[in-house]
Amino acid sequence: MADAASQVLLGSGLTILSQPLMYVKVLIQVGYEPLPPTIGRNIFGRQVCQLPGLFSYAQHIASIDGRRGLFTGLTPRLCSGVLGTVVHGKVLQELGPGNVQKEVSSSFDRVIKETTREMIARSAATLITHPFHVITLRSMVQFIGRESKYCGLCDSIVTIYREEGILGFFAGLVPRLLGDILSLWLCNSLAYLVNTYALDSGVSTMNEMKSYSQAVTGFFASMLTYPFVLVSNLMAVNNCGLAGGCPPYSPIYTSWIDCWCMLQKEGNMSRGNSLFFRKVPFGKTYCCDLKMLI
Repeated sequence: MADAASQVLLGSGLTILSQPLMYVKVLIQVGYEPLPPTIGRNIFGRQVCQLPGLFSYAQHIASIDGRRGLFTGLTPRLCSGVLGTVVHGKVLQELGPGNVQKEVSSSFDRVIKETTREMIARSAATLITHPFHVITLRSMVQFIGRESKYCGLCDSIVTIYREEGILGFFAGLVPRLLGDILSLWLCNSLAYLVNTYALDSGVSTMNEMKSYSQAVTGFFASMLTYPFVLVSNLMAVNNCGLAGGCPPYSPIYTSWIDCWCMLQKEGNMSRGNSLFFRKVPFGKTYCCDLKMLI
């Protein structure tokens, strides 16, 4: 019980601290670029046209809504985090202890069983908390059109149910679930291969090395599955009555596959993945003196 409470408190603290970062990231993901590019240099020293990074973007938001505005959408996100932690722990508890029984002969079989157990717990938590995730995203995206449609948690729930029904709470769920599952299996499989075949079991710092390899493979897996995160977030706000999710600002996607194909065609599958050294996205026009690049 104490462990669960500490996890909730730690998760809530990290959520509060990372809220401005997520706010900027979501607005970039939907393609909102309020600031013109500046002339900078890439890692090779060549002059390029770059979009402002995290701090300039956050400063722009704060200049309009104040510093408090950087925490828009925090309440539903906190609810999502707390509920997700509780559901995840309860499901793991129902599935039994994490250690696999001795009759499991292969260590890879143990990885499969443990990953399957974790996948079920994460999927259950994602399914239960997705409505709060949708509300969080829409409350952020309404900054684009200066709307106030999704301000309070209860009012947002009523609005979504009245306009879209139950399915509105689960917009973008499928790509999010797929991304989580693929990321988990990639991470654990790669970590198993590295720990089994690349690391020497005789090294005194073996446990420390394995923890590092788990972190590296997790980062690598999240990079590979990022397009699922992007598509999920776009589908959560698409055609919801906000300027950021409707024409002429954003096209109406018929499905998440349609969204995926359109982003891939435009070369925007990694949009929002980086908050620094950002290149100008495809199809955007800015009042920038491109002659300076010659």
